[in-house]
Amino acid sequence: MGKLSYKARKRLALLALVVGLPAYIIVAVTVTSTMDRPPIWLELLVYVGLGILWAIPLRPIFRGIGQADPDQKDDV
Repeated sequence: MGKLSYKARKRLALLALVVGLPAYIIVAVTVTSTMDRPPIWLELLVYVGLGILWAIPLRPIFRGIGQADPDQKDDV
């Protein structure tokens, strides 16, 4: 993936959180519900692992979003 502008990363991050994350949760719950009920500690471990796993490929998009736009000029 090439270098995205701050505005594009911000829009992609919003799209990932509003659309992608709920879709990922639905898929994760559906997949884990097809298995027999494991022990609670294993089920917790699976959900924690899946909770971390979704963010790894999106890390470059979320990096620096909470800070000010580096391309914006300060006219003070």
